[in-house]
Amino acid sequence: MKRLSVPAQYLPVFCRELYQLVRSGIPIAEGLAMLREDETDRDTRSWLDALCRSTEEGTPLSAALRETEAFPAYMTDMVALAEETGRLEDTLLSLQRHYDRQLRMAADIRGGNIAYLINKPYCYPFYILAKYTGEWNIQLSMYAGLTAVVGCMMVGALPNFHWSTLVAVVPCIVLGMTIHAVFKICISMLSFWIEDAKPFQWLYDKLILVVGTIFPVEIFPAAVQPVLKLTPIYTVCYGPAKLIVDFSVEKYLEILLAQVLYLAFGSVILLWIYERGGRKLYVNGG
Repeated sequence: MKRLSVPAQYLPVFCRELYQLVRSGIPIAEGLAMLREDETDRDTRSWLDALCRSTEEGTPLSAALRETEAFPAYMTDMVALAEETGRLEDTLLSLQRHYDRQLRMAADIRGGNIAYLINKPYCYPFYILAKYTGEWNIQLSMYAGLTAVVGCMMVGALPNFHWSTLVAVVPCIVLGMTIHAVFKICISMLSFWIEDAKPFQWLYDKLILVVGTIFPVEIFPAAVQPVLKLTPIYTVCYGPAKLIVDFSVEKYLEILLAQVLYLAFGSVILLWIYERGGRKLYVNGG
């Protein structure tokens, strides 16, 4: 049996369609049936059929998405969290922007639009970074509140948590998200040389999710832990999360220093890739 797969370029479109359905008050099962009836592509109808069957049986949207094995784990996890907290509409819109942003830079490079953009009076990579920063600034406050509520309901109060330390951790959270954005942009810029950079995006996302989130650094052998602390995993998600649940000044300074160094290193790599890739552009004649 052929495994179902949703093309990366369709993910933002599908998230946008779901967002519009939820915003209009149309039941998910009914809305998916409408999308299926209008769809002409055979492969797309296949996974829409699977979603329709599941949701018509009363399966939640997140579980239906997961059962198809055609959608990214990040998307199914975010939808599941949104269903628990009642913020499905906002989450679907954020997912649409997230996947649209991933495709935008690669499309600019492959389509030649970057030849026009690089002549603007700004640095193109930092322009993309600024747009990304503007989006997560709004999303951060919303999702931080939701995850705090869900975490307290599922785990309870953290014994070593103090509200006063949260203020100190904010710079680490901001730096972590900025480092994450810089490396995502670096991967997108591989489109200067290869046709499709999405597999590398997928590998990076899975590395961050599995090693930095699902499995903490302490679970790995002692000989491997120092190596993991030299990777983006430590500075993007694990380090800031560790400070929130178990803050210490020594650990805080260690993570902050690592983040500053990684941000400087990532920025240099970003500009180097951009400069080398820019040489491959041919404004006239492709």
